[in-house]
Amino acid sequence: MKKVELRTMEQIKYEIIKNLVDNDGNKHRAAIKLGITIRQVNRLIQIYKSYGKAGFVHGNRGRLPKKEISQDIKNKILELYKSKYFDANFKHFQELLEEYEHISISYTALYTLFRKVHILSPKVRKETIKQEKKIIKLAKKNKEKLSDGQKDLIVNNNILDKYDAHSRIPRLKYFGECLEMDACEDYWLGIDFGKITLHGAIDNATGTVCGLYFDKHETLNGYYHLFERIWRKYGVPAKFLTDNRTVFIYNGLKQKSMEKDTLTQFGYACHQLGVELVTTSIPEKKSRIERLWETLLSRLTVELRLAGINNIEDANEFLNTYTTKYNKRFALPVNYITSVFEMVDRNLINTTLSIISKRVFDKGCSIKYKNKTYLAYKGKQQINFCRNTRCLVIKTFDGRLLCNVDDELYQLVELEDKQKYSKNFDFEQQEKKKKYTGHIPPMTHPWKMASYQAYLLSNKRTEDYAYN
Repeated sequence: MKKVELRTMEQIKYEIIKNLVDNDGNKHRAAIKLGITIRQVNRLIQIYKSYGKAGFVHGNRGRLPKKEISQDIKNKILELYKSKYFDANFKHFQELLEEYEHISISYTALYTLFRKVHILSPKVRKETIKQEKKIIKLAKKNKEKLSDGQKDLIVNNNILDKYDAHSRIPRLKYFGECLEMDACEDYWLGIDFGKITLHGAIDNATGTVCGLYFDKHETLNGYYHLFERIWRKYGVPAKFLTDNRTVFIYNGLKQKSMEKDTLTQFGYACHQLGVELVTTSIPEKKSRIERLWETLLSRLTVELRLAGINNIEDANEFLNTYTTKYNKRFALPVNYITSVFEMVDRNLINTTLSIISKRVFDKGCSIKYKNKTYLAYKGKQQINFCRNTRCLVIKTFDGRLLCNVDDELYQLVELEDKQKYSKNFDFEQQEKKKKYTGHIPPMTHPWKMASYQAYLLSNKRTEDYAYN
């Protein structure tokens, strides 16, 4: 005789009806216990008398639903995914099945099928992977057999994608071969002073901090001062590796203000000095400068506080001695490593680290620059240019203003809105004429209009992502 096994609710229903029939109990009480009507109780009594315990087994038990997918089709779907469509996400795979294999299946059914065998989508979320890892860990603890999907997950979890992998690479051979450069904004002088930005550059080969400079924000001015410190102390490096800041990346030729197109400033300076400028959007590609910030945030803030420094000017002065102290503690000795820093004349710093802008002379023989009006002079003589004459305005590193017209350099003198002294009434006071005593570079310097425009045209898009 076949043994009849009832599920929990079926067993409860059977025992109540059996007790009711055997003991001639109260139908009303049984109806309340089962939550049904007396009419349904009478129907269950008839079933019990006719079929006994077997009559309480649900009629659909063991019967597949009408829309149930057969096991053969399930096996075929799994085999197709593993062998042919393994790199497709689940939604795409559903569409491909219908298009090429003529198998129609809902996304929910497909997802449930894959989850039962622990197959994860290529677009799986991290939270799902964490949950699956917990299941695998529990299965290993209970010494349960792992499915093929779980085994694949273990393997794939231990092998990183090539775009996510950041394996160790050897240091470069020469000192100055590549400087990693970046900036970090934090409360360097304390919370009361507010956030300021520290610009820094570190050598890849030796770990030597070649320069540090504080500024209010991450700006072209901050990077120019950093470059100036590197130039004066070590020379000009072979390459800079930086992030994709607008200080380094060319944004386009259609910008209204050329001085905002900062690649034509820092990038042009590097171009003229022969310094390769490489940018990357991956922090791990310039890991040494990223690790430097972690060290300085825990050390430099303390040093600045102990030194009683509470302003940017004193902090920048303090950095000159602190970099020497830091390099003595952490950097590799450079005495035994060949340096490839190029010793370029330091007198070119003011002219090379400059900001170049395009301007046009108006009918008053003057130009506008930063809401001020300027006239062109050659020595003590004012030069009057025709209207619509194009020129390059050059703001040198030390703050002087020059202009380039037809490959000739002229000094710019600000035109006051109102005269300070009257020639007719202020006889005792004489106006102090502005005299230009600075050095005007020779025209061998790469400030010629033609070379500058050629550089712009050749650098429509110059960011170089450091994947290699």
